[in-house]
Amino acid sequence: MNPESETSGPSYRFRVSGRVQGVYFRQATRQQAEKLGLCGWVRNRADGSVEGLACGAPEALVRLRDWLQKGPPAARVDTLDWQASREPAAPAGFAVLATV
Repeated sequence: MNPESETSGPSYRFRVSGRVQGVYFRQATRQQAEKLGLCGWVRNRADGSVEGLACGAPEALVRLRDWLQKGPPAARVDTLDWQASREPAAPAGFAVLATV
């Protein structure tokens, strides 16, 4: 895939709370999303949650949503907010962004 291309398909914003910072959550999310062929981003929030945007094939998005409900082994997910987004398609790739 051309790195400058965009991935089409639905977009979803997500926010995960619980023990999700300091447990490799962002990097594991990026790895999972890339494995599924999704594009988007993930970042920590100052309130201790993790948020992101995922774009791509509907079946891959379902698999990411299912994975986010558990996260990596050291995480404890209390809540997952998963909402359809009207944001335009994300650039190819999945980025870990700075904390907001």
